[in-house]
Amino acid sequence: MVLSEDKKTENSSDYIIIGAAIVDVLAQLVDSRVFAQGSVPAQRIAMHTGGDAMNEACVLAGLGASVRLVGKVGQDAAGDYVLRQCQEYRIGTEFLNRDPSIDTGVNIVLVDGEGERHFITSPNGSLRRLCLEDVPKEALEGGKYLCFASIFVAPAFDHLALQSLFKRAKEQGLILCADMTKCKNGETIEDMRECLSLLDYIFPNYEEACLLTGRSGRDEAADAFLACGVGHVVLKDGARGCLIKTTEERYEIPAYPSAECIDTTGAGDTFTACFLYALGQGMALPECGRFANAGASICIEQLGAVGGIQDKDAVMERYFREQCT
Repeated sequence: MVLSEDKKTENSSDYIIIGAAIVDVLAQLVDSRVFAQGSVPAQRIAMHTGGDAMNEACVLAGLGASVRLVGKVGQDAAGDYVLRQCQEYRIGTEFLNRDPSIDTGVNIVLVDGEGERHFITSPNGSLRRLCLEDVPKEALEGGKYLCFASIFVAPAFDHLALQSLFKRAKEQGLILCADMTKCKNGETIEDMRECLSLLDYIFPNYEEACLLTGRSGRDEAADAFLACGVGHVVLKDGARGCLIKTTEERYEIPAYPSAECIDTTGAGDTFTACFLYALGQGMALPECGRFANAGASICIEQLGAVGGIQDKDAVMERYFREQCT
């Protein structure tokens, strides 16, 4: 990718988020009858932006942080939609590469009666096509936190590519974070040891952590990441809240208790973004967990991954309410 001069002189950002920016078409409520009947009604069908990096960037920007999004979209209507959303949120897009040879990723998201989502995705769209060459060294300049969102989404970002990117980030003094999804090709934590050792924070959910580590308990899975050299393990566990663990500290933070779950799409991304925001505000680890749980509780009460958090006031209200219980 050839950089123009204005790309080389953009203002700094507190947060640099690398990963997928796509479009989600969501239908709620949908059950297995759709495969037998051919047509079923849904309470709502809506289109929103999606993708792990886009979700995190929108939440951080909604909270008031300065954010740069690094990724890849196509030169198509879906890509235009992503760019318009970034402009609305004032997200920096100088390193959001528009590739005319690919389609912007579009996910079909079917939401069931429990708020759980089921995805139909295309391996040929931008969701899976990010590679190391899409992240030039200039994209890492002027930041404080870098979050790679997320490990195992893009096949070209294998452990060697991640290690190269993470080394560059550490050399530039960035606080290095990563979210993740389920490993897809039988990867083990030993396969990932070299790149994981560079991380200051990792944000797996419980199922993802167990699958990669081969462990069955929350503490055991967290300990496996710590043994690789990860500085802080923040394990997301849905209705159980989160576990935060380092070699010297351990905190179990219960989920916000009063949320009505409509759609879990983007809840993990919202949690990660809120945790990173709280870190940047100087909050202690358990307070970061409570703030992140509060943010995730807002996300699950509406359809789609973003839009529930327009500013930090609603999150702070739930954060303080939880503090008082």
